[in-house]
Amino acid sequence: MTITSGEAADVRRRVEQVMGLPVSLALRGRHAGGPAADDAWRAVVEELREVDRVFSTYRAESWVSRLGRGEADTADAPHDVREVLDLGERARLESGGAFDVVRDGVLDPSGVVKGWAVARAARHLRALDDTDFCLSAGGDMVVHVAAHDRPDWRIGIEHATDPRRVRAVVPLRSGALATSGLAHRGAHVVDARTGLAPSTLASVTVIGPDLTWADIDATAALALDAEAPAWLATRPGRTAYLQWVDGRAETFAVPVA
Repeated sequence: MTITSGEAADVRRRVEQVMGLPVSLALRGRHAGGPAADDAWRAVVEELREVDRVFSTYRAESWVSRLGRGEADTADAPHDVREVLDLGERARLESGGAFDVVRDGVLDPSGVVKGWAVARAARHLRALDDTDFCLSAGGDMVVHVAAHDRPDWRIGIEHATDPRRVRAVVPLRSGALATSGLAHRGAHVVDARTGLAPSTLASVTVIGPDLTWADIDATAALALDAEAPAWLATRPGRTAYLQWVDGRAETFAVPVA
């Protein structure tokens, strides 16, 4: 993703490597810089580091690793862990089983955690008076424009097969955007029902009011492959941008029910 702010306002940027991802922040408005912005950014980074400590599948001592090895019980897990697992189960049911936080018997809630964590961490930025923000983790982002006279954030969607190119630009004032695709990590998303990676769909971008579900929906739709358009049509309040392996692209919006 590329982010531009328009020409009407000065933008201050920050970036940190957290959860194995580049997490970046763009701020403009009253608290674009200064101590309040520094404190909010520090709180965002600390919260995401705590999420990594709890949910990382690479840390042997994390709650997720312990649950996966059968050394701990879900009933004894912290509330946040149970919340993420509940979201994963809801996503499994709503996707008809294509999205699942358990694959081949291995617990991996990563498909829920990133969007959920960034959506929560954004509350530290919402507390900044008269300040616009765009918080991005690996290209999935939460945006907010506080003042009516400041421009939209303009977000570039990468070309599905050539990430050096921008395929589309999305203006966004409030809400979230998430993309799941094959360009950076290959066939890391599979349909949990079959174990097969998508063969016709190369990338899915979902825009919605909440990053938790925008991220889940983008991942589930990519796993669903050719079934994605029909399934996304059942997701009210979302706009989706699909890029196909054959080079086609299509956009459609689902009104709020």
